[in-house]
Amino acid sequence: MTFPRRVLYWSSAAVAASLIWGAGPAHADGTPGNTTAPPPPDDNVQGNANDSTLLASVSQSRIQVTHSGGGTEQGSMDELTSVDPNWEPPVCWYEPVFTPEALKSAVENLQKNGGLGAVNAHEWWTSGIFVDHYDKGEPQDNFDLHADRNSTAEGYKNYNIGKDGMFWRSVVRKGHESDTRAWDCGRIMFWQDAGTIPDDPNAPTPETLAAYAYDKIEVPKTEVELKPAAKSTVNLPTWVWLDRGTFKEVSVRAELPGTGLWAETTAKPVALHLEPGTDDAETFPASGDCEINDDGSIGTPYTKGSADKTPPCGIRYLRASAGDPYELTASITWQISWEGSGGARGDLPDGTFETTQDMTVQEIQSINR
Repeated sequence: MTFPRRVLYWSSAAVAASLIWGAGPAHADGTPGNTTAPPPPDDNVQGNANDSTLLASVSQSRIQVTHSGGGTEQGSMDELTSVDPNWEPPVCWYEPVFTPEALKSAVENLQKNGGLGAVNAHEWWTSGIFVDHYDKGEPQDNFDLHADRNSTAEGYKNYNIGKDGMFWRSVVRKGHESDTRAWDCGRIMFWQDAGTIPDDPNAPTPETLAAYAYDKIEVPKTEVELKPAAKSTVNLPTWVWLDRGTFKEVSVRAELPGTGLWAETTAKPVALHLEPGTDDAETFPASGDCEINDDGSIGTPYTKGSADKTPPCGIRYLRASAGDPYELTASITWQISWEGSGGARGDLPDGTFETTQDMTVQEIQSINR
């Protein structure tokens, strides 16, 4: 069975290729899986719905991200890791891409320059079939390869010029271009009236944007304060603390233009967990979990004369490190919540950020007289 003038990419390498409007020539014999993928575009090229030619990777989203808060003196940031290994943001969703005029201009550019244009994240059309479907009104099949079923998409007249709305197309989360779950968003580019959201299980929602924002959260990667620092003594406690204000709430806002959808995801530091790097040690408290104080600090700074006291947050090593130092691991737990358009709100899995520090532990030195 062949699909005239339509190109489907099945291999992981081809799925990861770019969505190209106005690209150089590409050839296919009409049979899915036996094709030549368009060359990837320059990573620096940006496109938007008003361009007559649009170069965009399958993972180039129109979602706008704004970072707020989270400023630290160190200025060094890193990404969170979810404590739930089974949770991840959506692999794909739909977004508004073209106004009627912009789509017409893009197709005309495709006619002029040749090549193939993307009608979803995995399917490319020639200019002729774009004209047939979006200008002349001819229906086309939706090949839902993931679900192994097909449907028919009704065509459009003159690119719907004069109507208020946009054409929507699928987007795949960066790094998941070859993920088979991305085929869930297999609809060919479709029309959506202004002010409405598609009735589709993969339509964007405030929670979609909240999860997208979660993926963009960066938190300060700061070493904890230690006393004694880097070198400890057997059976004497090492005090651990973070000064007030070292960690702050971090928020990321994600908005999808033209939809009214937005979400702001906030990460709040709630605890510090210590792992001494050896079984020959005690943690304070015994769980190794140091709660954040009301003023935003963790633990209590060491003061002169406290060497023999038990710290509220700390470690006591019971055996000297022989050769290689112990690797002290300190991980901050960040509680994740979000709020969004329409009064939506909720929680997402906690995130963690982990740092390690070398600890040399020496025996108590004594002098015999």
